Amino acid sequence: MFTDEIDTYILSHIDEEGELLSALNRDAHVNLLRPRMLSGHLQGRILKMFCRMTRPRRVLEIGTYTAYATLCMAEGLDEDGLIHTIEINDEMEDFIQKYLPRSPHKDKIRLHIGDAMEIIPRLDETFDMVFIDADKRQYAAYYDLVFPYVRKGGLILADNTLWDGKVVEKTPPSDKQTQGILFFNEKIKNDDRIEKVILPLRDGLTMMWKK
Repeated sequence: MFTDEIDTYILSHIDEEGELLSALNRDAHVNLLRPRMLSGHLQGRILKMFCRMTRPRRVLEIGTYTAYATLCMAEGLDEDGLIHTIEINDEMEDFIQKYLPRSPHKDKIRLHIGDAMEIIPRLDETFDMVFIDADKRQYAAYYDLVFPYVRKGGLILADNTLWDGKVVEKTPPSDKQTQGILFFNEKIKNDDRIEKVILPLRDGLTMMWKK
C-alpha cells in the first residue's frame, strides 16, 4: 500500500527538484487555491525522465497551471527541443512569469495564453510528445484535436485519469469532471490506433503510444 512513509522514502531516494521548483511549489501552496493541481516532485522527475528517454524535439502541454511540469520537461529536452504550453486562465500568467524567466531552460518554452482548441491548429507543428492536464470535461476533445498532430511513434500522456478514485465510484449526473474522465478512459480503451497503459501514479497517468 502506498503510504506517506513510502512517499517520503521515494522522494528521498530520487533526484531533488532543485531550488527553483521548490520555491515554485512553496509559493503555490501558500498563494493558490488548488496547489494540489501542480505535478509535484515525483511526477515532475518522471516527466523529465520521459523526455530524457524519448528525446522529443517538439512537446505540447495542454494546461500549464503553474508551469511546474513545463519546467521539468524542459530540463529533460535536448538543446534543440521546444515545448508549446497552453494555459486558458490568464490569471495564472503573472505566477507563471515569476518562474519561467529564471529557468536555465527558458528558451525551450513557448507560453500561450488562451483556448487550446483555438491555439493548437495555429501552431503548425508535429509533436513527438503531448501532455494533457487541463479541463477534465474536455479530455476527449483535446485528444481528438491533437491526435493528427502527433507523429507515428509519438507519446501522449494524460494526467488525473484515476481522478482520486472516483472512476470506480457511482458518479452523480452533476459531476461533469468525473464523467469527462470516464468517457475519455473508455474512448482510449477502445482506440486501436494506440497502445496504452494507466500508471497508478498520484492521480493516475495514462501513457499512449501512437502506432
